[in-house]
Amino acid sequence: MSTTNYPSAMPQSQPPKKDYKNLIIGLLAAGFLGTWGYLLYNNNKQEQIHQTDQTQIAKVTDEKGQVQKAFDDALVRLDSLTGDNNKLKGQLSDANADISKKKAEIRTILNKKNATAAELSRAKQLISELNNKISDLEKQVQDLTNQNTQLTADKAQLTQDKEKLTQDLQTTTVAKQDLEKKVDIASTLNATNIAITPVHEKKNGKEKVTTTAKRVDKLLISFDVNNRIAQSGQTDVYVCITGPDGKEISVAALGSGTFTTREEGDKPFTAKVPVDIEAGKTKSVQFAWKQQQGTEFQKGMYKIEIYHNGFKIGEGSRELKKGGLFS
Repeated sequence: MSTTNYPSAMPQSQPPKKDYKNLIIGLLAAGFLGTWGYLLYNNNKQEQIHQTDQTQIAKVTDEKGQVQKAFDDALVRLDSLTGDNNKLKGQLSDANADISKKKAEIRTILNKKNATAAELSRAKQLISELNNKISDLEKQVQDLTNQNTQLTADKAQLTQDKEKLTQDLQTTTVAKQDLEKKVDIASTLNATNIAITPVHEKKNGKEKVTTTAKRVDKLLISFDVNNRIAQSGQTDVYVCITGPDGKEISVAALGSGTFTTREEGDKPFTAKVPVDIEAGKTKSVQFAWKQQQGTEFQKGMYKIEIYHNGFKIGEGSRELKKGGLFS
């Protein structure tokens, strides 16, 4: 190895200068990529948050719709109950304040555009309580319906019973009337032993039977009456006298008048004779008929008819003759 003090002809090598350009570019590129990545990440995060919000909004909206439908259904049930049953309307008045309060609170929640889940939960609770009250009302309606059905059936039965009782009563009344009519007819007196005796009254008070018309002062009429079922008491017997001229003798001044018969209608009577009868016993009847003062008995046939209870119960006749020269 040689040592020289002379400089070498060859140039000595210089250390290379550092180049920062690429480093800066790299750093800028890395920063840009980092920023872009952050922006991309943040955008994805915001998209996820937005989707979550949209999902929650949709969920709340759907839940609100369900709550609204449940509320509407409850109102329909309530309106149906109170609209169909007037009696229940009166009973509902006691609970009406509480129901109205619940309905108002539910409507307030549903009318909110951004009702919270807690508020919707509260609305659900209120609707559940409302439905429980409606269920109680439905039970009351069913009870009332059952009672009404029973009352309707009872009324129908009572109406049927009443109609039957009315028919029975009518039948009984008709039978009673028919029986009374039969008894009434059966209680009509029978007249027997009818006798008509023309009598002349002498000045000394003695009486003498005569058939000479111009000497007769009165007709003495007698007969017996009886009936086995007639009740004891007083009854009237009508005597009708028809003169020889065929005319019925009726003198109002002497007590004559008109009565109603069962078969002949109204008929003039000559005398009405009251008779006291006893059930099951024969009663003898006698009365005298005198002509009106100034009127004489005429010759010819006098017919006597006896009536009781509107029926003719007997008749008889007697002829008065024209007297002789010395009669």
